[in-house]
Amino acid sequence: MTERLKNVKIRTKFAGLLILTGIVSVTLFEFMWYKKWNVYEFLKPVFHLASPHGDYDFFDLLVEEAPKYDVPKSEEDTEAIEKIQPFLELADDYTSLYIYGSDGTFRAGKWAKIMDDSLFRAFFDLGYQLTGGVGEGYRELNLEFRNGKANVMIFYYHNIGFLYPYAVFCVLLSGMLFLIVILYFISRKMKQVSQIETSILQMASGDLTTPTPKYGGDEIGILSSELDKLRITLNDTLRQEQESRQANQDLITAMSHDLRTPLTILNGYLEVLKLGKMPDMQDEYLDRCLQKTKDIKELTDRMFEYALVFEEIEIPKTVPVPYTFFRECLWENCDFIQLAGFQCSVEEKCPDCTLSFAGDETMLKRIFNNLFSNILKYGEKAVPVSLSLTIEEGELKIQLKNKVKKVSADIESNHIGLKSVEKMMALLGGRMLCSENAQEFTVRLSFLSSHSE
Repeated sequence: MTERLKNVKIRTKFAGLLILTGIVSVTLFEFMWYKKWNVYEFLKPVFHLASPHGDYDFFDLLVEEAPKYDVPKSEEDTEAIEKIQPFLELADDYTSLYIYGSDGTFRAGKWAKIMDDSLFRAFFDLGYQLTGGVGEGYRELNLEFRNGKANVMIFYYHNIGFLYPYAVFCVLLSGMLFLIVILYFISRKMKQVSQIETSILQMASGDLTTPTPKYGGDEIGILSSELDKLRITLNDTLRQEQESRQANQDLITAMSHDLRTPLTILNGYLEVLKLGKMPDMQDEYLDRCLQKTKDIKELTDRMFEYALVFEEIEIPKTVPVPYTFFRECLWENCDFIQLAGFQCSVEEKCPDCTLSFAGDETMLKRIFNNLFSNILKYGEKAVPVSLSLTIEEGELKIQLKNKVKKVSADIESNHIGLKSVEKMMALLGGRMLCSENAQEFTVRLSFLSSHSE
């Protein structure tokens, strides 16, 4: 029920609140007015209020004084009217006294002087409509005059001093209840609007993590909910843009790092050719130089491709790669580090050399180039580099182990190459494990068979 009420539109809530509060306020006024005489009895001894049913001592006085006077025969009987004036003067300023003969005709009377006061009369007329005339007391007496009986009508207004202020108090209290409830409702809605304004200012200042308050399903609630969705969308967009920029930067950094290895290898081959060493290998080294230029072109093309489209991650073109390709890449890298003065110890346990494994040829070249580049930078030439290739349970496992030279062990590295290899292995669905102890560094690569995907 509460949830359904929260989803009601503001105009419907306000209209319902007006009706409900109006009914409650009117009911409160009627209840308080119904209890007016209870309140009167409570206040009577404090303020010495007049009796609501008239002054009985005054009534007794009229009974006692009436036999002393003659009732005028008509209202034109000025002499008799003049003589009965002392009887009429017994009434105070808040009392009107009228004498009617036994035939029901008016004979004489006195108008309450207080009614001649314009301010009191205006107050009386307004209160008369509000209270239904309850402020005007009435009493009729059949008195024995000297010349016979006559009806005496008494109108007294002493209760006005209590009833009218009390009526005003009831109206004010009921009106205040009505206004307080309505103003509270408006104030609450304005407070919600103010809080939404605060949320907007927070968003404008760059705070996209603080959620906007929830206010149900009315117009303000919908505005707050949509604003919160906008905040989440903006936050996600900015976060994704930042991640995309960072990923793009990391990719360019990694691929720029990867370019150094084929350039280093290319430079090494060219130096060998320039010095004229190993002339019988000249054609093969030229072929390798051409291959390295192709590798560099592929790397630069891919780097520009990803840089232009701002890809968050590099997507490899995974295809079945024959085992012979892995062996050729590793042999080539071994051959190159041997030219640089390293020695290689190779162990191969591959019963079936016709198998293929999931990979991307360009990415595989980058992986092996990075690993052997690390050996060139940090490896100890005096200790042979150990390379092993094993096929077990449909997986190709490659292990590289080398001794880390003392100078390199003391140099802090940012490990860009290893991080790049780890990321590329994950993209290819393989695994990479690294370990280092006693200045010996070991890296293990595992490639899945193309049939197991």
